[in-house]
Amino acid sequence: MRKISFSDAINEALREEMRRDPRVIVTGEDVAGGATIRGFERRDAWGGVFGVTRELVSEFGRDRVIDTPISESAYLGAAIGAATQGYRTVTEIQFLDFIGVCLDQVVNQAAKLHYARGSKGSGIPLVIRAMVGAGVRAGGTQSQSFYSAMAHFPGIKVVAPANPADAKGLMLASIRDQDPVFFMEHKGLYETSGEVPEGEHLVPLGRASVVREGEDVTVVAIARMVQVAERAADLLKAEGIGVEIVDPRTIAPLDYATISASVAKTGRLVVVDEDTPRCSVASDIVGLVASRDFDALRSAPSMVTAPHTPVPAAPELEDAYTPDADQVMAAIRKVVA
Repeated sequence: MRKISFSDAINEALREEMRRDPRVIVTGEDVAGGATIRGFERRDAWGGVFGVTRELVSEFGRDRVIDTPISESAYLGAAIGAATQGYRTVTEIQFLDFIGVCLDQVVNQAAKLHYARGSKGSGIPLVIRAMVGAGVRAGGTQSQSFYSAMAHFPGIKVVAPANPADAKGLMLASIRDQDPVFFMEHKGLYETSGEVPEGEHLVPLGRASVVREGEDVTVVAIARMVQVAERAADLLKAEGIGVEIVDPRTIAPLDYATISASVAKTGRLVVVDEDTPRCSVASDIVGLVASRDFDALRSAPSMVTAPHTPVPAAPELEDAYTPDADQVMAAIRKVVA
């Protein structure tokens, strides 16, 4: 099977779905870029901050790949309106850190309209692409991973793929979904490569993946932390510790059944999450296991997260801020012991 990058997998999913369904449009700042400026029509489009939507405008035109003003509240509101009229909009707010300026549109419009309209509406088919994650020297206001905040609101689905195949499959499923979906893209994954099926490749929302099987401890890891957990598992294999890794893939709805089955098998739990620890996905999963599967646990669950601080700007501090394999191994050794 061919290998492509994480960013190319998302681009391919967008391209395939735009070919399949003329109702799909892409909006956001610089998603078309120079291709919409007179005199630049034949040049390659910028394609967003990291080039994920590059060249789409050359195939689908300016009516379906739309550069917006620098006003998230305006163009996200327009995307919601388009969704109520039958379009399937994929809109990019660039960094998740910027969600604050359009939170009202998300929480009080996108999340509630399907519920408020009842049988009169067919849903709010909207995908909001947002970049998350530290490690690329983007500073404290463009490096956060507070996807847990979006998962808090009923009516919103939250997706966080960890590899190129899931990035493509989850994007296709997100576009076809009838509810608003936040599609979280870790910046540190864009250049990673992996095997991705060509053509129709759907990964259902709300279904976790058991990335690696093991007998001694369950590690639930989110987005780029799956790679960190895999490095830790490789190193601990020499110590005779079998690590089972579960990638939720979808944070809301959460596939708790897969997590529960793994914990019942291993009796131990470590959650690895790049978000800060308070009110996070990690604390939510630990709380669910402690309340629902307490009798299955052989030791107290553990979390490996970023500290409860803003993301530092200094490279050395940013590296120390982000969870790494050594921290994961220490947590695993502790719960196994």
